[in-house]
Amino acid sequence: MKDFKILQLLDQLTFIFRKLGIDYPIMRQILQIKLTMDERKVPTIFNQNKKDQKNSYFKSLWIYALYGLVLIFFMGFGQNYLFQMSIAYGMIIFIIMTTLISDFSSVLLDVRDRSILSTKPITAKTINAAKILHILIYLTYLTVALTAIPLLVSLFTQGIVFFLLTVLELIFINIFIVVLTSILYIGILRFFDGEKLKDIINYVQIGLSLVLMVGYQVLIRSFEFVNLEIVVSFKWWSIFILPMWFAAPYELILNSNTSLFTIICTIFSVIVPLIAIGLYIKLIPTFERNLQKLLNTSKSKREKRSRLKDYLLTLLCRTSEERTFYRFASLMMKQEREFKLKVYPTLGFSFIIPFIFIFNSIRDENVDYSTSLSYLNIYFSMLIIPSAVVMLGHSAKYKAAWIYKIFPLKDFTYLQKGSLKAFLLKLYIPLYIVLSIIFSVIYGQRIIPDLLTVLIASCLFTVICYIGFGNKMPFSKPFDEVGEGHTWKTLLLLIPLGIMAGLHYFFATRFAYGTVIYLIILIIINFIAWSLIFKRAK
Repeated sequence: MKDFKILQLLDQLTFIFRKLGIDYPIMRQILQIKLTMDERKVPTIFNQNKKDQKNSYFKSLWIYALYGLVLIFFMGFGQNYLFQMSIAYGMIIFIIMTTLISDFSSVLLDVRDRSILSTKPITAKTINAAKILHILIYLTYLTVALTAIPLLVSLFTQGIVFFLLTVLELIFINIFIVVLTSILYIGILRFFDGEKLKDIINYVQIGLSLVLMVGYQVLIRSFEFVNLEIVVSFKWWSIFILPMWFAAPYELILNSNTSLFTIICTIFSVIVPLIAIGLYIKLIPTFERNLQKLLNTSKSKREKRSRLKDYLLTLLCRTSEERTFYRFASLMMKQEREFKLKVYPTLGFSFIIPFIFIFNSIRDENVDYSTSLSYLNIYFSMLIIPSAVVMLGHSAKYKAAWIYKIFPLKDFTYLQKGSLKAFLLKLYIPLYIVLSIIFSVIYGQRIIPDLLTVLIASCLFTVICYIGFGNKMPFSKPFDEVGEGHTWKTLLLLIPLGIMAGLHYFFATRFAYGTVIYLIILIIINFIAWSLIFKRAK
C-alpha cells in the first residue's frame, strides 16, 4: 500500500496525538486506507481514463488558485489590516466552509465503516481523529492552492511576521471550521433521527451556504469610505463577525492597535477555536452513539391529493402524460437532497440580491420610490433559473433513468416540459410572488404591470436556458458531470437576461404604455417558444 507523503509529515507529530489519547499507528492505517480508496474513486466527468482520474482532485485545485489571485490585493498591499484581512478571511472562510459542507459532510457522517471498525479494539476518539484529519488533508490542499500565491507576494511586501501570522491563522481557521461543523451536526444528531435527521442536515447545509453568501454584505457594511479612506464603523454586532476575529491580530501586532475591540477579537481568534476543539473531544462518544441514527429510515408519508390542485394542474398541463411527469419532477425536487443542496442556496440568494441593491440605494437620500425604476432589480431573481435548469438534468439516483426507455412514448417532450413547469410552479414562482408583494409595498401598485412582465420574461428565460444547456433528459445524469462547461454557459446565458431587462427599461421609459406593450410582446414570444421547442414528435 502506498505510503503518502502527508502521512510521513504526520509521523513527525506523533507525540501530539499520543498526548491527546489517540492511537496513532491505528489512526495512520485508517488514514492510509481512506486516502488509497480516494485515489480509486472513478469520477465520471468527461469519461476520463484511469490515469486522469487518479489525480482529478488535485487537477481541480487550479480553479482555487485562480480565485486566490483576488486575495493578492488584500494580503499583498496596504497596512489597513482590519479591513484588508477581514475581506480576505471572509473569502477564504466562505470557500473552505462551502467546500466542506458540500463535499465532505458525507465523510463526517459516514457510517459505512462502522461494521468493520466497531468490531475492533479501536477507540471512538481514534476513529474520529482519522475522520477529521482525512477532511483536513484535503482542505489543506485547497487552502494551499487558494493562498499560496498571495502568501508569497505578502512575504516580500509585508514581511516575515505577516507571513508566519497568516500561516498560523490559516491552520486555526481550517481546524475551527471542521470542528464547528462537527459540533453543529452533533447538536442535530442529539434531537433527531433517521430520514428526518438527513433532511435537517440538508437544510442546515443550505442555510449555512446562504448565510455565507449574504455574510459578505454584512462584512462590507462594517466599513465606510470617507474621502477614499477606510473607516471602521463599530456596532455592537461587529464582535460576532468571524473574519474580524482573525484580522484583529494583524492590527494588534503590526499596527500596535491596542483598542478594546482589537484585543477582544484577537482573544476570540485564539480562545474560541481552542474551546471548540475541547468541546468536540468531549462530545466524541455522544457523536459516535448518535451516528447510529443515520442507519434508521422512516417511511415516507404519502401526500394527500387536492381537487383544487388537480383542477389547476389540468389547466396547466393539458395531457395526462404531462401531468404525470409534472408530479414526478415535483417529487424529485422535493426529495432529492443533493438537488436541494445545490439549488436552494442560489434560490435564497436570488431572493436577497434585489434587496441588496435597494439597500445600497437607500444611502442616496434623493431616491423617490414613487417614480424610481430601481424595481427592475427584481430581474436578479432570475439568477436561480440557469442553475436550476442545469440541475434538473442530474440526480444522485441517475441510474434509475433506464425506466425512461420502457415508457410507451414516442418522445419525451412531456417529461421535459412537465419538469420545467414543475420548477417554475414549485420553486421560482412562490419566491417571485413574495418578492412582488414586498416590491409592491415599497414602490406602490404602479409596478404591477412591470411585475407581470418580469414573470412572463422568466418563463421565456427558462426556455432559453433549457435550449442553452442542451435539452437533457431530466434526472438522467450524475451530479459529478456538472463541470466548468456549465459555468461558462451560465455566464453566457446572462446576456439574454440582460437584454430582456434592457428592453424592459427601454419600453418603460420611451413609450406611454411601454410596459404593457412589452408584456404583450413577451406573451406572444413565450407562446411561440414553448410551442416550437416542445413540439411533440409525430
